[in-house]
Amino acid sequence: MERILVVGVTGAGKSTLARALSGRLGLPYHEMDALYYNGPQWATNGNLAADVSRLTAGQGWIIDSLGYPEVRDLMWDRADTVIWLDYPRHVIMPRVLRRSLGRTVTREVVFGGNRETWTGWLHRDHPAWWAWAQHAPRTREIERRLHDPRFAPLHTLRFRRPQDTTAWLAVVTPAGSR
Repeated sequence: MERILVVGVTGAGKSTLARALSGRLGLPYHEMDALYYNGPQWATNGNLAADVSRLTAGQGWIIDSLGYPEVRDLMWDRADTVIWLDYPRHVIMPRVLRRSLGRTVTREVVFGGNRETWTGWLHRDHPAWWAWAQHAPRTREIERRLHDPRFAPLHTLRFRRPQDTTAWLAVVTPAGSR
């Protein structure tokens, strides 16, 4: 477990788990949305493929994403482990709503110096709408990838309940300390 993708739908807790795992395993953590959004007005990174290629060429890393389409196969080809937070909508939606509401109220700066806004809630790409609309398609995409022969060598951990993820994380130890 040295090149890890933490996948799931928006709000599953990918970033939280990836950060915690990074601390436990001593592997660098890369937040995909921070790589993707790199400027005001949600500008996207024109060098995403090169940046992700460079990061995933390394010996060890953790990335919190299925991957944007332009880098998805690259990430999956280079990973050795996929951790899937396969939580139902009734688990993820309250998380997304709390997070987005908090970010909107506090004007928290997120990726590329951007902020979630009240008017942003009206757009289909707002995290709350996105999480709802993409839950089923994202789940199908992850399932399809896990059954794809190209990715058969990947070690896969699939958690359907947050408490199972928490229990697993509690026993994760760095490879050298066993």
